[in-house]
Amino acid sequence: MVSNSSVAVQRQSELERLVLSVFTSVPCVVLLSFNVIILFTLRSRQVFRETSRYVLLTNLLVADTLYLLVSLVLYILANCRVFLTYPVCGTLILYTFLTESIFPLTLAEMSVERYVAVCFPLRHSSIVTMRSTAAAIALVWAFSFVNVLIRVVLMCQFPFEELDSLEMNANCNRFVALLTPVAAEYDRVYNIFVFSVSGLIIMFSFIAVMITARSTSTDRNSARKARSTVLLHMIQLGLGLSPRISLPVSVVLFQVMSWINYVRLMNVTYVLIMLLPRGLSPLIYGLRDQAIRPILLSNLCCGLTLSVKNQISS
Repeated sequence: MVSNSSVAVQRQSELERLVLSVFTSVPCVVLLSFNVIILFTLRSRQVFRETSRYVLLTNLLVADTLYLLVSLVLYILANCRVFLTYPVCGTLILYTFLTESIFPLTLAEMSVERYVAVCFPLRHSSIVTMRSTAAAIALVWAFSFVNVLIRVVLMCQFPFEELDSLEMNANCNRFVALLTPVAAEYDRVYNIFVFSVSGLIIMFSFIAVMITARSTSTDRNSARKARSTVLLHMIQLGLGLSPRISLPVSVVLFQVMSWINYVRLMNVTYVLIMLLPRGLSPLIYGLRDQAIRPILLSNLCCGLTLSVKNQISS
């Protein structure tokens, strides 16, 4: 009788886990589709490919899309209870480290671009060129690659040869890259450094734009839009920092909560903290930008918007 009851409970938990996985994966796929459509929109017009602010936005979208894709793969593998080997899991985790570092640094670059546009409008075209934009993007990716190489070295210090097998007995997660105390300390220091520097740059840009917006010789409308954009960057950075804050909290909750309740909580956290900041922000950018909005809406509606307008005009 007890065994039958435990089997029933286990089946119920498995069914609930499957339902939660489906409801969590669907929004992620939808957000990924939005990102791909926005990327297609940005690459479909020459003006977007030759304007620095849109090139930086494209770089941000590429990193976020790749990050969401790898995160979704890891989430599906975890829910299907597919245990990877340490080398495969480590490669996927290092890939997320690479793409997630692009997020705060590119936000800082986008804020600086808006700062120059408002505070130095006459010199904007000479300062923010396609060459300087490409150099800034290359610098960010190079910095992130160096971070990944350092993490590889730190991971190799773990005595894997002492393990009976390289196959993991748990889900693949970022703790694989933090197996040694040095690696864990490096991860903490690196995240503090990157988010602190990015936050200071964005905050400086926001204050400078606000001060310039009060000047009588400034284009008030342009300054107001730039201020709203930099504020959005600040909010995005805060949302991007939320997974770092929730990580130690989740470790504590794992020790005090039952397994099924912990899984429920992690599914909700995954959607609210991991998906929404990386998925909704690009959509907000696309819808609030007057140059991108009509093309984006046309692509989202598969061209129906333009066809309706043509019928009305004819």
